[in-house]
Amino acid sequence: MGKTKHQGPMKLPKMPDPSHWVSMVPFGIGKVKPKHIRDTVKVVWENKDNLPYATRILTQGVCDGCALGVAGLYDQTLAGPHVCTTRLNVLRLNTMSAIKEEVLHQDIEELRKLDSTELRKLGRIPYPLSRKPGEKTFRRISWDEALDRVAEKIKAIDPKQLAFFLTARGITNESYYAAAKVARFLGTNNIDNASRICHSPSKTALKRSLGIGASSCNYQDWIGSDVLVFWGSVAANNQPVSTKYMYAAKRKGTKIIIINPYHEPSMDEYWIPSIPDSALFGTKLADDVYQVNIGGDIAFMNGVMKHWFEMEELVPGSAIDHQFVNEHTKGFQQLKEHVRNQDWETLEKSSGLTKDRMLEFAQLLAKSQSGVFIWSMGLTQHRFGTDNISQVANLAMLRGFLGREKCGVMPIRGHSGVQGSGEMGADPFVLPGGDFEPKNKKRIEELWNFNVPDWQGDIVGVTLENALLPEEHERHVKVFYTSGGNFLETMPNPQFVKQCLESVDVRVHQDIILNTSTLVDAKEEVIVLPAMTRYEQPGGGTSTSTERMVYFSPEIKGPRIEEARAEWEIYVDLAKRVKSEEKDLIDVKSAKQLRDEIAKANPNYNGIQHLKNKGDVFQWGGAWLCEGGICPTEDGRGTLLPIELPELRKPEGHFYVTTRRGKQFNSMVYSETDPNNSADRYDVLIHSEDAKELGISEREAIVVYNKYGVYHGRAKFENTRQGNIQVYWPEGNVLIPKGVYETYAGIPEYNTAVVVEKAEQYYSQKDTKYVEKRVEELEMEIS
Repeated sequence: MGKTKHQGPMKLPKMPDPSHWVSMVPFGIGKVKPKHIRDTVKVVWENKDNLPYATRILTQGVCDGCALGVAGLYDQTLAGPHVCTTRLNVLRLNTMSAIKEEVLHQDIEELRKLDSTELRKLGRIPYPLSRKPGEKTFRRISWDEALDRVAEKIKAIDPKQLAFFLTARGITNESYYAAAKVARFLGTNNIDNASRICHSPSKTALKRSLGIGASSCNYQDWIGSDVLVFWGSVAANNQPVSTKYMYAAKRKGTKIIIINPYHEPSMDEYWIPSIPDSALFGTKLADDVYQVNIGGDIAFMNGVMKHWFEMEELVPGSAIDHQFVNEHTKGFQQLKEHVRNQDWETLEKSSGLTKDRMLEFAQLLAKSQSGVFIWSMGLTQHRFGTDNISQVANLAMLRGFLGREKCGVMPIRGHSGVQGSGEMGADPFVLPGGDFEPKNKKRIEELWNFNVPDWQGDIVGVTLENALLPEEHERHVKVFYTSGGNFLETMPNPQFVKQCLESVDVRVHQDIILNTSTLVDAKEEVIVLPAMTRYEQPGGGTSTSTERMVYFSPEIKGPRIEEARAEWEIYVDLAKRVKSEEKDLIDVKSAKQLRDEIAKANPNYNGIQHLKNKGDVFQWGGAWLCEGGICPTEDGRGTLLPIELPELRKPEGHFYVTTRRGKQFNSMVYSETDPNNSADRYDVLIHSEDAKELGISEREAIVVYNKYGVYHGRAKFENTRQGNIQVYWPEGNVLIPKGVYETYAGIPEYNTAVVVEKAEQYYSQKDTKYVEKRVEELEMEIS
């Protein structure tokens, strides 16, 4: 852990620099771009019935949107106020009133006609609900009745048949910790969280490569770094406040490089609403864009390293920081031999980039004295996600971009709660303060005063699949308790997921709103429990940002959903009912008591017990993890790992496809139109040359299909890498194969190969087996 402390907010330059402006036309009039002023007015209108409370949430609370860590209107990176559209979009979740009774208790089939956006707008869940098979409406039940029913069911099953899941929707560290402890108290290790389907490979890879499980640096390290690389990350769309940090970096001379199959407009040019000259004239962000194939990043990085080793043969020290490598890493010779044996033809074909383009990037990094690598789901959501991130770590170590100012590796988080989820132990592979290894397990058992199960818990995808196991199987999931989350819209193959959800005996949905998953039948009963938001939690709550800042968010005075309860309190109450004879072991009276215990359970969080007022914050691990190059591994060294090229089997006539986000927060869609490129939800982003070869015109109806599913959309010509297309998520999940998980971290695969055809050609085929035959023919051609 580092000793250097974060220096606090920096100031932006006072005078604008027109060389970074996009256009002299004010506010980007006539351009396709987010309409920040219009969206802000819309948010004010939506919250007009609760404006004083909404204002207090924005000015006093810690953002429950992305994980950049904005407390009130300020953060620890830059001085001055800022607010982003992501935060404004989710604001209404906190201020809306309860669902009207006549709406909530209408026929379930009427509710099922609504999509999740429409369900969300109905309002908050007002009180506990129950619905059994054959019942056409939800019935109101008491808290005692609801928790007693769940408790009796848990008592009657094997603990391996019980599973918990927690989303990242504004959930606090206190709730994650309480859930992690309660799960083990009840005898199960089947507990997982939302990072499993977004960033789990980041933690797994950083742990094996560097011994760390979080970002090694801060957002301030972006500002003035020689080079800032965004890898498979559209931060401008998913973490809009980050554009302010990019602006500050540009003003300090930092080069911003984008590596993505799609030349993302919002990472090219952006109008930053909290910076006057950028709000007026826009800011040019990207200096260069490298359009890799979907899944081609490992080949690209191997190509960069191959160039470095060739440069070293000509001029030793011209590309690799030998002092850092010799003093702080191991595995150099094995990596060197592995990379040098790669042939350029394969690297070019896999990456989609030429040898010369790889050389440009290799030379840029070689000439840079500092650099920060940032990535998101473009790197993680692959069956080889952990290997992708270890490759990033390889690049950072070879250049010595680690453990010092303006350098680092950063998995940029998309949710305010997700960094803390695993650190609190809400994960099948970890306990608070460390992995699930004997020494840490014993330490936690001594703290908790009860035994933690020895068996390995399941990741959430496997948990869902386990609902389809034979009834007598010890892991046939009979109780699935989920805090938030909508698996119908976040997991591959929605129809299969629906079958899994329907096969659970009792499903518990602890949430603030209804979604489409809540309305799916269960074999015995669906129980819905109304939860509080983080701003309603008595005693306040904490969350951990991407840069390891632990923020305190106070309880904020305002209207309340009368029967909603703090999430941690519900978990504790349930546990006491299941094991009433041992309830003293799990009893918790306050959020403050939980923070006191977290400080003991996870030594990195020593300091959380002192957070109690608005503005309280501390950073665990110091400004830089691996400070001075010393990694928290047994020998203090990072490990350079030879990474094999993944098999990217794309049969002739197929395209690589990946999913992208539009105007949405996780699966919560806020607009049918993507403000960054004007695409609608069923547009398929395709290169014009690819479309031309298929005889497809822009806006023409097309069908995208493979052996897993069929997707109907329209062609939208965009600057994607040829041979690669993008569809919107979650609509495009029908194309993604079920049950394909990354080996080390268990993240589902969200990329695959597909066929694209004109709709009229597809529909002209009378044979219902057309898809299977066409896919089989194309696969036979390649083999």
